[in-house]
Amino acid sequence: MAATKITVMNNGPLRVEGDFEILDSSGAPFGLAGRTAIGLCRCGHSANKPFCDGAHKAKGFVDQVQARELPAPKPQA
Repeated sequence: MAATKITVMNNGPLRVEGDFEILDSSGAPFGLAGRTAIGLCRCGHSANKPFCDGAHKAKGFVDQVQARELPAPKPQA
């Protein structure tokens, strides 16, 4: 399978595609029923978190995204 690709959608979710698994905070995997693409909520309004259910549209979530360079990580002490 292809490498994992994450696309930040303008005014919408994080779209994850490829070979991946999603775990809860205790390390238990979500059952993805064979999906190789999924939308993860970033607006905070989904009733099916962490998955996107389209609530961003009704709530008027607006966030335009453009790729940029992150600063170098700080050295660990």
